[in-house]
Amino acid sequence: MSWWFAWMGVCTRLTTSNGAPVESRDTSTLNKSLMYNSFFMDSLTRFTRERVQERVVHGKGAGAFGYLEVTHNVTEFTKADFLNGIGKRTPVSVRFSPTVVERGGSDMFRAARGFAVKFYTREGNFDFLGFNTAMFVIKDPVLFPTFIHSQRRNPSTGIRDSNMLWDFLTLNPESFNLFITVFGDDGIPKGYRHMGGFSIHTYQIQNKQGEIYFARLHFRPDAGKASITTEEARYLDATDPDYFTRDLYEAIACGKQVSWTFLLQILTLEQALNSDIDVFDVTIELPTDEYPLTEVGKLVLNRNPVNNFAEVEQLAFCPCNLVPGIDGAPDKVFEARTFVYRDTNIYRMGVNVNKIKANRPIQASTYNRDGRPPVGDNGEDMPNYYPNSFNGPKEYQDRNRSKLIEIYQKEPNNTAQTGRRYREMSGGEKERLISNIIDSLGPAIPELHERAVKIFTEIDQDLGSRVYQALKEYQREPACNNFE
Repeated sequence: MSWWFAWMGVCTRLTTSNGAPVESRDTSTLNKSLMYNSFFMDSLTRFTRERVQERVVHGKGAGAFGYLEVTHNVTEFTKADFLNGIGKRTPVSVRFSPTVVERGGSDMFRAARGFAVKFYTREGNFDFLGFNTAMFVIKDPVLFPTFIHSQRRNPSTGIRDSNMLWDFLTLNPESFNLFITVFGDDGIPKGYRHMGGFSIHTYQIQNKQGEIYFARLHFRPDAGKASITTEEARYLDATDPDYFTRDLYEAIACGKQVSWTFLLQILTLEQALNSDIDVFDVTIELPTDEYPLTEVGKLVLNRNPVNNFAEVEQLAFCPCNLVPGIDGAPDKVFEARTFVYRDTNIYRMGVNVNKIKANRPIQASTYNRDGRPPVGDNGEDMPNYYPNSFNGPKEYQDRNRSKLIEIYQKEPNNTAQTGRRYREMSGGEKERLISNIIDSLGPAIPELHERAVKIFTEIDQDLGSRVYQALKEYQREPACNNFE
């Protein structure tokens, strides 16, 4: 029941979870038996079990709902049903999130952010799991748990530790391409409405004839890309740490336009295989001057959650959720993510995670049965084995379908792109970048200063020199203070 009806005096009768009405005397327990008070027992036993496992990454998040409307014809490139037909609308759920912030933490943390979209198509759910950066931090997925741990809390002190982060970054210098962005002006967007989304992966897509193309997916904020400074973030962190979440909710509630332009950065097979850069390297941004963007449609958010836990916390995304015409990506990070997200979702919410309303596709016919609820109708009396002779669901055939290509990937090398990104910054952007780097790097040990300066110098001589000079001027606060 909505707050509006409650305010208007329209009430329903209070019951236990079993549906039994609660009599007024049972709402007080002083000097009364507890064990036989069903209202008390129902409330307390539920209370201690009302949390599900928090996401290991992207623990905090904000969500909303709307649709994708196709505005341009892209049938030449993909047969994906939800992208075929100008004017076609597909319902979506969207979740934005900081990467390493725990549930209940601050929106202001300087880091890459998640931009996840679930498209409820007639051919199953397609999940886009992007970031607000055009590139990822590592090329080898075996490093991912280590990368997350390096940004989390020191196992001894329980606090975030600059030594951990910069030890990882300097041991894996390909990560500097992303962190130049994170420590730059784009490190803290001005709320989710001003944040773009990027796929980082170069997806293989195909049309009805089985001709394959490749594409990176982009969502460009119609409100305009905007960021806040470190000083502004510190103020908001102290006064409104849920600012991003609040801004998104209030904008939709007030009827403001909350939308993004959806674009594809398309490559032919020949371009993909003969490019000067590894277009499948997730640590590299594909230049738009060489591979221009093709507009596809509008992503519009126009509804807030009625119940945040049911509709947002239970949302479960996985790169493995693909549809015909979108084949996935051939890089190893994508392959790893298809496993780990599926495994995480089942661990958090059980094997029937896709039967939870927030994740339920428009239509599904499987041979999966039983397990931890919810099970829905559990397939009713359909056969529970495949193949069978009793009219169970059958597969379809697509004789034009092409396989996902296989690629060989070399060791990461994005120094040239990182240096170019730095040199394209304005004077003010460079100053703020150096300041933000020193805020993070300064408290680390001198050995990590030396390693970081060496890598910054390899990226750009001026960058290395300015970081070195700023570290010389950095004054470390004493480890112990006398507060009197």
